[in-house]
Amino acid sequence: MIIIADSGSTKTSWCFSEKGKEPELFNTGGVNPFFRTTENIVTEWKQTLLANLSGKVDRVFFYGAGVVNEEKAVVIKKALDVFFPEAEKEVHSDLLAAAHATLGNKSGIACILGTGSNSCLYDGKTITAHVPPLGFILGDEGSGAVLGRQLVGDFLKKTMPGELQQLFQQKYPLEYTEFLNRVYRHEKPNQFLAGFVPFLSENIQNEYCQNLVENAFDSFILRNVAQYSGYENQPVCFVGSVAFYFQEQLKNVLLRRQLVPGIIVKEPLLKLMEFHLQNDNHE
Repeated sequence: MIIIADSGSTKTSWCFSEKGKEPELFNTGGVNPFFRTTENIVTEWKQTLLANLSGKVDRVFFYGAGVVNEEKAVVIKKALDVFFPEAEKEVHSDLLAAAHATLGNKSGIACILGTGSNSCLYDGKTITAHVPPLGFILGDEGSGAVLGRQLVGDFLKKTMPGELQQLFQQKYPLEYTEFLNRVYRHEKPNQFLAGFVPFLSENIQNEYCQNLVENAFDSFILRNVAQYSGYENQPVCFVGSVAFYFQEQLKNVLLRRQLVPGIIVKEPLLKLMEFHLQNDNHE
């Protein structure tokens, strides 16, 4: 049996597959090793399906946000050891998950556009170059948090078109001070800001919304993708909900920049399983 996990800070999606059977899926909480200990993770996983998986687990491939070096990978590996002591285990970044899911064994540029954004140059085996995303204050261009930041800022400064100003007020009847408190005083302001992205999707036919989204994607391309050597000739692939739901606008930007649009997937999990089954050297 092969197990694949794709983890963010709030959710971990699991997929396990036995030969000749359809893959099965389930979710647990997120386990970003920047914020969790091995012991804490093990305690949580003992309350989930992981504790009751039947069948022999041969290999576990875990991809996660926050797996930026070996030290952080070890936090996850030790937790996996408790449940799958005899299995081969690999722990990688969510960025490598994006590359494996979209490019497989081919070279190209793999990007994440979700609540945050990220990108890398991939040679078909490893990540060879990486522009730091820097978070939604200094970077994260094209992300849900940055789209929401622009939208909320325009609303509070009253620079969005009048009809949209009214629609936004009706959909989110928050006071001025509530917006500021949620951004500057509460935890996870990036998730709060990304929560306004559905408004853009609902009103994407409006020129203001179209321009906001496409300008954000253009900034992502210029400040990230264009930093990679030979980017003009590489397929540019994406995972993440923002890329998926705004793929028409994303493709418009790529084509205007004369870049090669690659595949766009909302979540990488099933593509990761496909990748590992195709590269399976075990019997």
